[in-house]
This record gives sequence, C-alpha cells and structure tokens, in this order.
Amino acid sequence: MSETNVLATARSFADEIRKRGEKMERKRRMSRGLARRMASGGLFGMLVPARYGGGEVHPREFFETLEATAKADGAVGWCLMIGATTGLLAASLDEDAAQAIYGDHPEVITSGVTAPNGRAEHTGAGLEVSGRWAFGSACQVSDWITGGCFVYQNGERVQDERGPRMVLAFFRPEDVKVHDTWHTAGLCGTGSHDIEVKRALVPDGHFVVLGQRPRVDAPLYRFPTFGLLALGVSAVSMGIASHAVDAFLALAADKVPTGRTHPLATRTSAHMELAAAVARLRSARAYTLEVIGKAFEQASGTGRLAIETKADLRLAATNNTWAAAEAVTRLYHAGGGSSVYLDNELQRCFRDVHVTTQHLMVAKPSLAAIGRVRLGLAPGAPL
Repeated sequence: MSETNVLATARSFADEIRKRGEKMERKRRMSRGLARRMASGGLFGMLVPARYGGGEVHPREFFETLEATAKADGAVGWCLMIGATTGLLAASLDEDAAQAIYGDHPEVITSGVTAPNGRAEHTGAGLEVSGRWAFGSACQVSDWITGGCFVYQNGERVQDERGPRMVLAFFRPEDVKVHDTWHTAGLCGTGSHDIEVKRALVPDGHFVVLGQRPRVDAPLYRFPTFGLLALGVSAVSMGIASHAVDAFLALAADKVPTGRTHPLATRTSAHMELAAAVARLRSARAYTLEVIGKAFEQASGTGRLAIETKADLRLAATNNTWAAAEAVTRLYHAGGGSSVYLDNELQRCFRDVHVTTQHLMVAKPSLAAIGRVRLGLAPGAPL
C-alpha cells in the first residue's frame, strides 16, 4: 500500500464515521462492522511491516491518517491509533508468530496496554499470564489483545542487563475478560474498559520483550516507538481540534447571540478567538511535520536518532495536544451558551480533547524530560 493510499482510504470512511459517531458514543464502543471495514482497507495495519502485508507507511502518513480519522470522530481516531501502534509489534515478534498473527490475516486488529500490570510465569512452552489492565481501548473489536507483564521464573522476577524483564504478551479475545469500567467524560466510543486475564497460556514466540531491538530492520522500526505513540495521541488531538474549527464556523454563520441582531460571525471577539485557535494549530502542525522529517531522515541514514531529535518528537507531540486543547477551549467559549447542548459538536470536541491530554505520552510532566535534554542533562525518563 502506498503512502497516499492509506490517507485516501481514511478519508473515504469519513462520512460513515460521522454518521455512526453518536451511536458509538451512546454504546461506549466502536462499531465492529466499521472496524472490520477499516481493517480490510489496511488502516489498522499501516505500521505493520510490508513483509506481513502491512502498510509500513512513513510516520508523516501515519500522523495525517490519524488526524483525518479523528476529525471525523475522535473516538474512532483513538481506536485506530491504538490498533495501528500495536501493529508495530509485528516487527519484533518471532517470525512464525508474526506471520500467523499478521501475515496470514492482513485485516487483523490488535490492541493492548503496555503498562506491566501482569505477571508472566515461565512454563515449559511459553508463559502463563495473569493481570488486569486499565484503558483497554478497542478491546471489543480486536482479534488479539496485548498486555504488559513482568516476567517470573520459579517465583523470582527475571532480570536482564536493563533491569526487570518486561514483555507484551498476545492473548486471544476468548481469554480476556472485559470489565465495564469505561464511564467517562470524553472519548466514550473508544470502549477503553479494563481488561483481565487469569492464567492465560501464551505460547513461545507470542510475546515481545520490551526494550529489545526490532527484528525487522527498516527506517520505520528504527523510529522511536514512544515517539510514534506520542505522535499518534497528538494526531487524534489535532483531528478533534480541526473538527471543532469546522463546528465553530457552522455555528457562527447561523447563531445570533442573545440580545444581538447580527450573527456571531460578525463579532470581533469571534474573529479574534477563531484566528488565535487556527494559528495555534497550524504552527504546532508545521513544527511536527518538520520534526518528523528530520527524525525519519536520521532513521533512514545511520539508524540512530540523536537524543535531541527524540526530545523534539516528544515536544512536538506534547505541544500538539495542548495546542489542540487550547484551540478547542477557545472555540467552545466563543460559541457561548450554544456550546453546552448535546446536539452541538463543540461540546463533544471539548470533552474528547481534554481526555487526550491525560495520556502519559503527552501529559505536561513529559516537558520536564524534554527541558532536561535542552539543558544538556539526562532526560530522567524514556524518550
């Protein structure tokens, strides 16, 4: 699949996604039929290696595809982000497992949670895993679900040169219990419930050791995984903000504020807030595309990214998310009392974008690590 195809495919789903958005919001889950069609179009596999039938797209195309999807619906964009980034694991899985999970099923949807909240005990033929993870986005539409675990053998935690060994294990949906916990202010349609497994048997090869170099050597898989994840989160934020701009333009053209005789579109305050929001979004996006290009050039060359480049990726992603939140907040307030009604798209954009700001990859504490790098210090946290 070429770089232009995956973005065009995402845009082709926009109308259907918008039509289904309200229902998915009420049901607190993504439509299984929509997810299957998007997967068949190659969207969930856009970061899977080409050797397994995936898109192996440029990070810019990944960013723009998520942005376009989230503009249609933030929750669907989020589910796609989780599914696509989980697909990166195909580059690190054992060859046979990667082929079985991804190569033999190019329309597969995988999702999961990296936090090591599971306990994996070595057995004779793999791992026995028990654990419970919060934020299991897209778990109800996935063919495989992953969970992060600390590894134990004979009751002792396994250590390697990097410290405690952690893995991401692949589970079949029938081995996973979904707890109905996703009652939230925003991104309701992501179905990000708690997920749990008890003594699930994971065969050898069906897990990835975190921190190891990917087995597939290509520029995309030399790109920092955390950098891609952070960019993905921020692309969803930016898509939601773009939706808010369109919603405000529609509102301003028709709304006559209380006590006024002319539409909101004629008010100077509306002009100023709209201009400030658009400038904030466009400047953040321009910086992001610049940094992506620089990082991918390094990944395609020496294969090693400078620590400053890794910091720039995280800074761009964090800046995107908070720029999007600021822009949506401006437009929400500029919309006045109309913004609070459920039939007004601004209220959902406001709720959704402020959920994205809480993700660890783009939360404000990440700025501390970035600032440390700028001062010539060790980041103090993974970049």
